[in-house]
Amino acid sequence: MTDTRTKKIDFTAMYASHDAFRRDLERLGKAVADGRAGTPGVRAGWDNFTHQLHIHHTAEDSGLWPRVRDRVAGRPRDLALLDDMEAEHSRIDPLLAAVDTALQDQAPELPDLVRALTATLDDHLKHEEDSALPLMQDVLTPADRAAFTGRIRETQGLRGAAVFVPWVVDGAPETDRAAFLNAMPPPVRVLNRLFWEGGYRRKGLWGDH
Repeated sequence: MTDTRTKKIDFTAMYASHDAFRRDLERLGKAVADGRAGTPGVRAGWDNFTHQLHIHHTAEDSGLWPRVRDRVAGRPRDLALLDDMEAEHSRIDPLLAAVDTALQDQAPELPDLVRALTATLDDHLKHEEDSALPLMQDVLTPADRAAFTGRIRETQGLRGAAVFVPWVVDGAPETDRAAFLNAMPPPVRVLNRLFWEGGYRRKGLWGDH
């Protein structure tokens, strides 16, 4: 019998999502610097960014970290890392709310808030990539990972997937785009090519980025 724990977990979609979050905050920072923060395209881009991040972090908090925590019971250093992951999420939430309010009000502190959010989220993503993902690779199985991605798929639904998939690959280098799409089921790739990418582009997220 094959031991499923010896199979490596494919984190392609996780890294691609992280890169998309970083890319969107770069676009927000540029929009703020260019004086376009109040435009409909930027607002739509920001709303989608916060929506995608909420789904991602909620799935981690409810369906991923508890699973890892069960596997590392009695290992204080690993449990402390999971505490850090959850604490970092809690520090990001008020920054999202502050940026959202400042965007609506076009407040003068908006540039500083965007920089603070960008630095805080990037630190968290790097910490997760450098420490939490290797831990997950060590203690979880591909089936555990599939349960996590399944939770995201259920939350997104088909309508959400029609935005999520082209959003992830928007502006990605061709090799990264191909790696992400190749990790998707064939019907998703077909739907994305025929319908979803065009619909996503028509949304005009971030406007002239």
